[in-house]
Amino acid sequence: MNSKVVNNSNPEAETKTGGLGDMVKRLFKSEKIGLILALILIIIVFSALTGNKYFTADNIINILISSSIVGVVVIGECYLLITGHVDLSPGSVAAFSGVLMALLLNKGVPLFLAMAIVIIFGLVIGFINATLVNKLKLEAFIATLATMSIFRGLAYIICDGKSVFVTNKLFLKLGAGRILGMPIPVIIFLALFIVFAVVLSNTRFGRNVYMVGGNAVAARLAGINAQKLRTKLYMMTSAFAALGGCLMAARMSSGQPTSSTGLEFDAVTAVVLGGVAMAGGVGTLGGALIGLLIMQGFNNGLMMLNIPSFWQTVSRGLLLVAALSFDYLRNLKRK
Repeated sequence: MNSKVVNNSNPEAETKTGGLGDMVKRLFKSEKIGLILALILIIIVFSALTGNKYFTADNIINILISSSIVGVVVIGECYLLITGHVDLSPGSVAAFSGVLMALLLNKGVPLFLAMAIVIIFGLVIGFINATLVNKLKLEAFIATLATMSIFRGLAYIICDGKSVFVTNKLFLKLGAGRILGMPIPVIIFLALFIVFAVVLSNTRFGRNVYMVGGNAVAARLAGINAQKLRTKLYMMTSAFAALGGCLMAARMSSGQPTSSTGLEFDAVTAVVLGGVAMAGGVGTLGGALIGLLIMQGFNNGLMMLNIPSFWQTVSRGLLLVAALSFDYLRNLKRK
């Protein structure tokens, strides 16, 4: 009884003595601590199962490379999901972009001009997705499912269903080269991640993204044009998918119409696993990054254990189910 009176009458003492403790409590109450523990558990388990071959410098680099290609799409999907929307076309856009990039390079188009053309195509595809959602009032899931089929088909059409091999050395270096020991795709992803993490958390644009996803009515009353914002995000997501397709083609030395199958589901799984709510309004790019590392680390571990590819497909589906289940439980907790 007396201790209560002392504590209430001296809030400064409580702040001074409990500051560090409060910080620790907030850390352990944070959803990210569970994600970090899950990542550590994956490292421990697969290290034990592979005879300590999992947690090595070479394998970590492999995980980072695979994460970087999915990761550029994760950035766009994270922004979109925070607004309560989703894009299912990135895998097809990436395949189409990789094939288009290879064809342009083989026609003698300079590398950076070819990449600019491909990314512009990505922006146009994103604008098409946004138009279907904003103007025709189609559900985002249905609209982007349709464009997923369309651009996968176009990827086959423009190359006659065959892989298009590339010999441009500068382009191949983009996929396999390193700067100070760090793979170029990883550097590109980390640079984009840092920039867009700052934009999401520290700018008016980022606050608008959260407001549109959290309370569309309040966003409208605040003068935010939700349709215009979503158009920008769809275009950004498709542009990132186009960039991812170029990086994939550079790593495989060819544009392949069959590549990047399931890329969109990997990206959505990583984002939702990282704490972004499917309903919108909640989540961070930092959480999405941890979710990406969990997913790619898990997939890499299965490959190192020589698990058959069809069982790996099953496991990725189960991981998506787990991510959606966690999202459901988090929503219940927030309510």
